[in-house]
This record gives sequence, C-alpha cells and structure tokens, in this order.
Amino acid sequence: MSPKGNDQNKPEHPFPTERPEKWSKRSLAAQALGSIDPITKGITPPIHLSTTYIRDEDNGYSSGYVYGRPDNATVHEAEAVLAMLEDADAGAILFSSGMAAATAVFQALEPGDHIIAPKVMYWALRHWLATEAKRWGLLVDFVDVENTDAVKAAILPNKTKLIWIETPSNPLWGITDIAATADIAHKAGARLAVDSTTASPYHTRPLNLGADIVMHAATKVLNGHSDVVAGVIAGKVADTFFERIKMIRKSQGAIIGPFEAYLLLRGMRTLHVRQATQSMNAMVLAQRLEQDADIAVVLYPGLHSHPGHEVARKQMENGFGYMLSIRLKGGEQAAIKTAARVQLWKRATSLGGVESLIEHRASIEGAGSPCPPDLLRLSVGIESVDDLYTDLISAIRAK
Repeated sequence: MSPKGNDQNKPEHPFPTERPEKWSKRSLAAQALGSIDPITKGITPPIHLSTTYIRDEDNGYSSGYVYGRPDNATVHEAEAVLAMLEDADAGAILFSSGMAAATAVFQALEPGDHIIAPKVMYWALRHWLATEAKRWGLLVDFVDVENTDAVKAAILPNKTKLIWIETPSNPLWGITDIAATADIAHKAGARLAVDSTTASPYHTRPLNLGADIVMHAATKVLNGHSDVVAGVIAGKVADTFFERIKMIRKSQGAIIGPFEAYLLLRGMRTLHVRQATQSMNAMVLAQRLEQDADIAVVLYPGLHSHPGHEVARKQMENGFGYMLSIRLKGGEQAAIKTAARVQLWKRATSLGGVESLIEHRASIEGAGSPCPPDLLRLSVGIESVDDLYTDLISAIRAK
C-alpha cells in the first residue's frame, strides 16, 4: 500500500463546519451548524449509509473516508455539533452506547494506574469498575467525591491517573465541585473526567471548568426521544490519551450507526427548548413536593435545602436539570405502590426523554445499591407540570 493509501495520512473530515462566533450555541445546534446538503441543497442533513469508499487513482483517500467502522459522514456531523456544545477543542467521539464510551476512557489507561471514582454513580458503570477494571490491571477506589478532602486523601502519588466524577450523581443527585476536583487531579498529575449526562451542555460545560474529558450517555437528554442508544466522549486537548480513546473505538468497532447518529443529530437541534421546559417543570415539582406531608425528602440540586445547592448554582447554568428523586415516609412498599399506580408517568428505566419516567431504583440496582429502598427516581419530561403533579400525588395518596 502506498503512503497515500494509509488511513493515518488521510485528510481531515469536513466537519466541524465554520462556526461564526456571533451565533449562540442554541442557534448553531438548531441548524446543525448550518450544514446544507451539497447535492440537493436540503436543510436536513442526509444519512450516509455506505460502509466503504472509492480510492483515488494514486491509491489514496482524498475524501477523508476509508471504511465504515472508523468513518461515517453522518457520525462526524453529529460529533461536530457535540464538540461545539461542549467547547471541546479536541473534538467529540461518538460510541454505540454510553457504557462503550465510558469504558473506553478506562481502557485507555495503563495497567497499574489508579482511578478514583464516586461511591454514588451510574450503577452499571460502577459495577463494571468494581468487577471488570481489575482484569485490565486497573486499581479503583470508590470515594465520596463531593468531599474534596476525601478526594485529596485518596490520591496515590505517581499512581492516580484518573479521577472520574458524575455530577449531578444518579440517583441521589449529589453535586461535585468540578473546578476544585480538576485542581486536585492536575496537581497530582492526573486527568479529570466528568460524566455530565444529566446536566447536559445546556446546564454545565465541564471542560470550561477545568475537566479534561466529558462523557455523556447520549441516549438520554442529548437525543431526548428515547429512540437512540449512544455515548460520547469530548476532550479539551487532542493529546495522546484522547487519540488512544479514538483508537479504542476504531479497533473495537464501537462506532454508532449512521441512522442512530442522524436521530441523535435531530434530537440535539431541540436540546435547548426541551431542557428549558424540563428543568422548569422539575423545579416546580421539586418545590411543590417538598411541601407534601407524605414525602420525607426531595433530592434536587435546585432546592436551597439540597446540600450541594451552592456548588450547583456556581457551575450550572439555565436551571438545575430535569432529574429529581423523592423518598416516601411510607417506606419501600409505599414507593413501589406509587410507581404502580401512576398513569401519566411511565414506569421505565432511562431518563432525559420528552416523556416523564418514574422508577423504583433499588429494585433495579439490586444488592449492594447505595439507593435507599424508599426512593423513587423521576425523569421529568415536557408534559404539563400540573398534570404531572396531580398524577404523582394521586398515586401517593391512593389506598
């Protein structure tokens, strides 16, 4: 193969497109960066389904595309929008799921590296770190990352290479100070990675607060329609570590499909309007539910009663997100029965869609879960907030 045929020497992809600084992220996302199909002049981006591409006469790939496993124009266009939303100078990398994206970050480390991870975090990823990370030769400590002193104490000199945080954390919605934790990581010679799935770039941009890597389960609010499974990693600096994550996606075949990338791109065009309604609904519900006699506590960072409220107010914009949890005074059985009685809320796993979901998380997570048995997790959608409140209270009150 000639040097021109080597995919390491292929040209850069045509995305991201030009992004005039005078336009807001909301406007750029709404128009998918203003990309126009060059053939039809259509304003909706096309779906590129081809798995292979024509070589040039000199055996090179002047188009920049070689094969469908690492390269797809629809995927790269969605990645460009994600990079714009996150201010990711290194770009964004789409994966086939949030778990594929997250585990790629850990797989990019070296055997023997030490990781600090939260005690409360997305349960499937916590389980992977607790059971599978050691097979990669990684050392993991689960720490109360909301306590910066605890993070400092967990640092192993010359061993800690990654601090992973999730804020707000699922399903207790604890808040970790991104800037403070980034400072701790960098002084220790480590990187900070932030799972910002529930915040989304509408509320928080971790890279601007000092994080090195931001991860999203794009299945959730970035897509917003409960019809795509996807994950994304975005980076601040295009260093060897970020390139290693890219190579892991390529070598393990974890790229998202073009149709899923198209649906994700479609979803992100309405991210700002969906999130505005969802976060407003969540705040109203949290305030109303906090006054209810049957509810022991409402966990929502927008409430002044939340222990992480001040940090959340400092690092979150445009509200406090669409996720909250409630703990019922009636205990576990009251929570399970409430979830069984709702009509407008839907009993289902996942979060971030336009429809509101309710779930008894302890039942899902099983033994070892830090989730209290009396807790219900609520993903607030775009329905009428009065309808959502009436349905939930009726289910709580029913005998």
